[in-house]
Amino acid sequence: MKQDSTSSSSAEHGTDPGRYWDGIGRQWLTRKNDQLWRRCSDAVHTLWLDRVAGDVRGNRILKTDLFDEAFGDGLTEWFARRGNEVIACDLALSTARGAVERRENITAAVADVRRLPFPAGTFDCVFSDSTLDHFDTEIEIARSLDELGRVLRFGGTLLLTMDNPGNPLVYLRNRSPRFWQRLGVVPYAVGVTCNARRIGQLLERAGFETLEVGSIMHSPRVLMVPLCRWMERHLDRHEPPESWLRWLRRFEKLGRLPSRELTGHFVSVVARKAS
Repeated sequence: MKQDSTSSSSAEHGTDPGRYWDGIGRQWLTRKNDQLWRRCSDAVHTLWLDRVAGDVRGNRILKTDLFDEAFGDGLTEWFARRGNEVIACDLALSTARGAVERRENITAAVADVRRLPFPAGTFDCVFSDSTLDHFDTEIEIARSLDELGRVLRFGGTLLLTMDNPGNPLVYLRNRSPRFWQRLGVVPYAVGVTCNARRIGQLLERAGFETLEVGSIMHSPRVLMVPLCRWMERHLDRHEPPESWLRWLRRFEKLGRLPSRELTGHFVSVVARKAS
């Protein structure tokens, strides 16, 4: 699950991070929020993984988050189909349990990404999708990168996405997260994040060589999420039409343009453990 949070963090909600996110998990498991949108999001992430990680096969993979697997289809299956062994962790027991109940082939641990319960060099690849953008401080992001580097073998691959602060909507959201939460646009606490340049610097300090930095999720999310919610509520629709998926994939072509840092919702990174 999303780890700690930020200016609208779990601390401001009067509880510790584990209890806060466990409560969010229980709430989502009861209400079954945003299943349609999460499947659309999975489709965009799959398009990115097909391009940057299609040759990741027969490896031991760590996924740092089980939110998508608990409340949507998730992306562990993408790795499993390629003969990879996937182990996933989440800070919230409710989310980890929900993922295991939905996906019998998931091996899950309840763990904080800043203090992983795995020996050094355990994994060939780490997939961290929008996990490190839920902390109070950049120091915690750096600590998490150190820990991800510790559990990766030398030469192992890190696939990382984080909220893109260069996107005007993400910037406005992070300036006043409580306001957007009251409107229902932001369903849970959000945290500090890094632009492409800064995450590259932090990765270098953590002993990684950055191979690629880009951005993904270029569709108008601010419109798509409410539309998906309306369709779920009024049309009982939980699977995206193929025409939608084609439309979403077309938007990803914006990632090739110089304006990609303004349109992408996530910074996307491929890095290698170099030391």
